[in-house]
Amino acid sequence: MKTDWEAWCCRSLVGEDIVRLILDSTVIKTRVDRKVTAISVLAAIGVRRDGQKVLLSIMNMGGESTAAWRQFLNDLDRRGLSAPEFVIVDGAPGLEAALLALWGDVPIQRCTVHKHRNLFGHAPKRMHDELTEDYRNMIYAKTAEEVETRRKALLGKWRLKCKAVADSLEEAGNRLFSFTRLDPSQWKSARTTNAIERLNEEFKRRIKTQTVLPNPDTVAMLLWALLASGQIQMRKVDGSESLSQTIKPATLDLAA
Repeated sequence: MKTDWEAWCCRSLVGEDIVRLILDSTVIKTRVDRKVTAISVLAAIGVRRDGQKVLLSIMNMGGESTAAWRQFLNDLDRRGLSAPEFVIVDGAPGLEAALLALWGDVPIQRCTVHKHRNLFGHAPKRMHDELTEDYRNMIYAKTAEEVETRRKALLGKWRLKCKAVADSLEEAGNRLFSFTRLDPSQWKSARTTNAIERLNEEFKRRIKTQTVLPNPDTVAMLLWALLASGQIQMRKVDGSESLSQTIKPATLDLAA
């Protein structure tokens, strides 16, 4: 298996017609120098023009710094991956900085689920249900115009109720709403990094009897093996029939 794994890690990505790239990390406990350590494994899932998801790379980089993500992305570039048309990220500043350095003008979508969780850290627990309702009404609006209207209403309300929430939402800027530049049929799959999160959850479920893996290199290889063997499968994204449509310019009015 190790030989196949090493060949997979070095394979050429030239000719992969990837229109969307999903980037995220997962934290796994492993043993390093006889001590239990949590390591960050970086992962990239590509979406082909026909909508099929495919694992492009998974690497143990030891963390999520800009340098770690830059090395990870440079490896994809070195193996011939063309710049994608749309990228979905978890919101880690190191990742966004690395993306800008490699593909400066690619549209980036901040994961709306990650931002929702982040907003909770800025509001008292008693406000979480109200915040969730307002946030979901905005994110799951049916049109870009409704998203914009509800965003302004949310900001106006929460500047008065809890300014830290409004500040955190504004910090994400246009990148929280890049999905509105796509055909509405794609919005569900383009708003979040859930494809990688589901992959991570399935992986953790299957190794739950091994609370600590023997070494850092085992993590990425085991996840790849589960996919290669068909034990974990990835389906097509929603809205795949419209993936070839041109992405619209950013039009969201951030003034509020």
